[in-house]
Amino acid sequence: MKVLSFLLLLFFQTAVLAQDNPTGIFRYQTAIGNPQRAGSTHYDAATQTYTLQGGGYNIWFNRDEFRYAYNVVKGDFILTANFQFTGAGTNGHRKIGWMVRESTDAQASHMSAVVHGDGLTVLQWRPLRGAFMRDPQDELFFSKRGPQIIQLERSGKKFIMRVANPGEPLQTVGEKELPELPDSALAGIFICSHDSNVVEEMRAWNVRIVKPVRDNYNAYRGGFIGSRLEVMDVWSGQRKIIHESPGRFEAPNFMPGGKKLLFNAEGSLYTIPVEGGTPEKFVVGDLTELNNDHGISFDGKMLAVSHHRRGLPGGGSTVYVMPLAGGTPTLLTPKTPSYWHGWAPNNKEVLYVAQRDSGVYNIYKMNINGGAEIPLTNNRTGHVDGPEYAPDGKYIYYNANVTGTMQIWRMKPDGSGKEQITFDGYHNWFPHISPDGKWMVFISFPPEIDPADHPFYKRVLLRLMPLTSPGSPRVIAYGYGGQGTINVPSWSPDGRYLAFVSNF
Repeated sequence: MKVLSFLLLLFFQTAVLAQDNPTGIFRYQTAIGNPQRAGSTHYDAATQTYTLQGGGYNIWFNRDEFRYAYNVVKGDFILTANFQFTGAGTNGHRKIGWMVRESTDAQASHMSAVVHGDGLTVLQWRPLRGAFMRDPQDELFFSKRGPQIIQLERSGKKFIMRVANPGEPLQTVGEKELPELPDSALAGIFICSHDSNVVEEMRAWNVRIVKPVRDNYNAYRGGFIGSRLEVMDVWSGQRKIIHESPGRFEAPNFMPGGKKLLFNAEGSLYTIPVEGGTPEKFVVGDLTELNNDHGISFDGKMLAVSHHRRGLPGGGSTVYVMPLAGGTPTLLTPKTPSYWHGWAPNNKEVLYVAQRDSGVYNIYKMNINGGAEIPLTNNRTGHVDGPEYAPDGKYIYYNANVTGTMQIWRMKPDGSGKEQITFDGYHNWFPHISPDGKWMVFISFPPEIDPADHPFYKRVLLRLMPLTSPGSPRVIAYGYGGQGTINVPSWSPDGRYLAFVSNF
């Protein structure tokens, strides 16, 4: 009889999965626990936003009722999204967030990263099927009405909940091991009204499911994971994935006019419309081993690239320039390794990072019509990288490890007047200046990363900082990436959008 009951339960759960229709990235969506008001799930493809309407008496005691959109995910993962209730609501204990669940059974064990209508923010769980829910470790209160970023990570048997208000770094609000949850589990977003007679509504956007690699993973030996090309409205924070690949691509630039993006993959460059579509190869003469350092001159007429020449020191990376409209690339830097990073506003000079006699990378500039390379830094220790001119030509911004952490600096075009402009515990790389010169975006690696490295597949932040008035950096994107995410200038010509690569 027990075997028959188990088979019936398994059949029922499988039937529920099979009947649910894909919604955005979620393959399944349903009402759990047969609530009186089942609700609905909607997806707006234009904004990649999810709207869930759901009822349910509660997610508590030994059974649950709520609305759920989910996938079956195996192993470790990182779930991140922006969440917001719609309207004032009727019950302060209505709930939204991420849930990892054993099954669609109303009594199933689960781990939930929850925000309540009254701002209560907690990690809560049911350890076994039919068991009563456990009280949370900590109880924090955030904004009642504003959007929040909620992240739930699974690492082995441990679950970690992190939360942030927009613009702030994520902070941990709870950690718990739940060995009873199977390796393959349901993972998705939910809403519960906490009132059987009421349907509440929520929105979720910037929804990302990431399958991270181990911390010491070597992408060059273990292989590359998937890549997403994202375009973000810098001022609203809304992100949109326009292209995905199971392999590696990197470093998007906006083309002149802002209608297409340029990025590199497998040693070549490709263009793609900003709305998405099929990438088209962009021919760069006979160069077929390009890396992720490429960019377009301020006047939109010239392209600079870095290309590997086999058998030369440092992998043989050298800088070439050519007309963006097409032509034969011209070699600028016979010495290797040299990695392009910026154009001068006069469209006649390029900035690059090179390793010369000292064995340390320094910043150089060179006229594209010929002449000697001019050193702008002369470090014997540490590391400098990512030089980029401000549009008015008054400063060159770059990142440097002078004091033990990688920070953003700037200097005058002749290399004088060096000054540090970020001061925190992150390792900050690749400053990119907005077209109007008022803002700077950069990528921040966590403190445990080697300050001289910008590796693949790490939990990173994109941060925005004002340059013409006092202000501190604020977070505009929480991502999984690093190498290739934002190595090159990636603002749209109108200063509204930013393009970058994340991994999954």
